[in-house]
Amino acid sequence: METRFRMEQVNARAYEGMLGLEKAVSSASLDKKMKELIKIRASQINGCAFCINMHALDARKLGETEQRIYALNAWRETTFFTPEERAALALAEAVTLVTEGHVSDEVYNEARQYFDETVLSEIIMAAVTINAWNRIAIATRMIPV
Repeated sequence: METRFRMEQVNARAYEGMLGLEKAVSSASLDKKMKELIKIRASQINGCAFCINMHALDARKLGETEQRIYALNAWRETTFFTPEERAALALAEAVTLVTEGHVSDEVYNEARQYFDETVLSEIIMAAVTINAWNRIAIATRMIPV
């Protein structure tokens, strides 16, 4: 498999817009490890090898454990994640899988128990952003290194 083209070279203006969005998400108050877990989980759902690889490496640099990274695709079946993390992951999954039932009141209200609207918006934007990056990486066949 070969990369089809590099978006930043072919459509620099749009790519710069994505980088601006990523910068906003990166500077948000949401815990950095939680952001990486959201990015890994959405990338797993979307089947984006490039982003799974990148964000697993980033999570490890932040001190995330191998056990939690490996179990992330089955987080509901473990006790490795806090109630807050579980609520954030459920919300991020619902955003990623929006065509499969939207973001239910149950998922939103669970997250609302732990997070204020600012942090909820940051979780949603982290999910939206990684979903966009996944689509760019998959469409252009970005290869993990």
